[in-house]
Amino acid sequence: MPGKWTTSDDLLLEIRREAKMPLRQQVENGIRSAIQQGRLAAGSRLPSTRAFAADSGVARGLVVEAYAQLVAEGYLTTRRGAGTHVAHGVPATRPIEISKPSGAGGSLTPSGSRLRYDFRPGVPDLAAFPRAAWLRATRDGLARLPDAGLSYGDSRGLSELRAALAEYLARVRGVAVDPRFVLVTNGVAQALALLAAVLVRRAPGGRPVRIGVEDPSGPGQRLLLEAAGVVVHPVTTDGEGIDIRALPSDLAAVLVTPAHQFPTGVVMSPGRRTELANWARRTGALLIEDDYDAEYRFDREPSGALQGLAPEHIVYTGSVSKGLAPALRLGWAVVPPHLLDELLKAKATHDLSSPVLGQAALASMLTSRVLERHLRKTRRMYRDRRDALGSALSRYLPGVILAGVPAGLHAVARLPSGLDETAVAGAAAALSVGVYPMAPYRVRPEAFPGPALVLGYAPLSVTEIVEGIRLLAVVIR
Repeated sequence: MPGKWTTSDDLLLEIRREAKMPLRQQVENGIRSAIQQGRLAAGSRLPSTRAFAADSGVARGLVVEAYAQLVAEGYLTTRRGAGTHVAHGVPATRPIEISKPSGAGGSLTPSGSRLRYDFRPGVPDLAAFPRAAWLRATRDGLARLPDAGLSYGDSRGLSELRAALAEYLARVRGVAVDPRFVLVTNGVAQALALLAAVLVRRAPGGRPVRIGVEDPSGPGQRLLLEAAGVVVHPVTTDGEGIDIRALPSDLAAVLVTPAHQFPTGVVMSPGRRTELANWARRTGALLIEDDYDAEYRFDREPSGALQGLAPEHIVYTGSVSKGLAPALRLGWAVVPPHLLDELLKAKATHDLSSPVLGQAALASMLTSRVLERHLRKTRRMYRDRRDALGSALSRYLPGVILAGVPAGLHAVARLPSGLDETAVAGAAAALSVGVYPMAPYRVRPEAFPGPALVLGYAPLSVTEIVEGIRLLAVVIR
């Protein structure tokens, strides 16, 4: 049954242009609060980005970015042709109320609370962020930065960071890279947005641009591509990665996550990698490699980047959102020479360049190998947490099986047939356990058949993981 249609007025969203808070953050916070406070019920359909922007008097791109962020956080879901809806399984929380006991003074008592055990995928342990190391790197980078470096710089990014990234990516990921063709971006999201804009601009006669996307895949990325004017074409995945036989020959590009497919956790096989590179050469299509979770393989060394097989046909993208923190908004794209000028123009038009001080700090962390030491430390930590997840499932839910290889910050748990994954998530939320159904990641119902949950374990301690799974078992039983 379709969810209730929501208008912009229903959100009771106040946009204050004189406020210091950016407009996009005001939109995000307003929608998030409406969901948390129960004013937007699960399944409610939000207005289109175009309608929301027109009603609120803000730019549509700002609304698109706000929706994409809330999709990534799990508050919203989007499905091709069906619009954007409030996700199921997000518990409403009441605002904090002040209770005054007898006598002078008072105390703040929360009448509602956040999820105690939140298995939200795609989020690192933010408490593990190396604050002291980042502070030292910021001081070092700032000390090395000439006065001229504080002006409007090269749209490609800080030259020191591009050189450090080229050395690191070639050594650690096997990327064929020249610093001249490294573009620093505000995360992988911006790299995708810029690529989509260039492909749309290149399309002859304004013809629709179709980009193949793995099915299942991240809903936020699909929403971002569609907002850029691209037609998203879902492509089946299996135990070896994306299905080459399912790729139409008229695609302008294909977005893949070969190191650790999101969300299924499959690693693209060597044979499938070769087939995909050959397909790109044969059709002239562009491959967009999102090197998702490559830094976190627990059972062996990760496979090298796909980009090395066909550098002239592949745009390689990555970021520090999982290795350090999403708030840094630092990512990169290694691009074929024939795309560089158009991408630079798009980048300059979008935001001139990425913030320099963060780039200088990251360059320092790369050249000093501090980032690699941090990744080794967190790799051990996340491996222990994934092991704890597997052990807890074996103990409390032996019928639930983890899919994919031991890697990354999340895992997919296949539920016994007959269970309703969305109902399980909703019932778990009532016990303050956040688990996330596969449904928002599927473009088509047949993609990754059978009920499943996507479980992020990175932000939780081993104790919290075990207790959360114990409570999930109570729900399922």
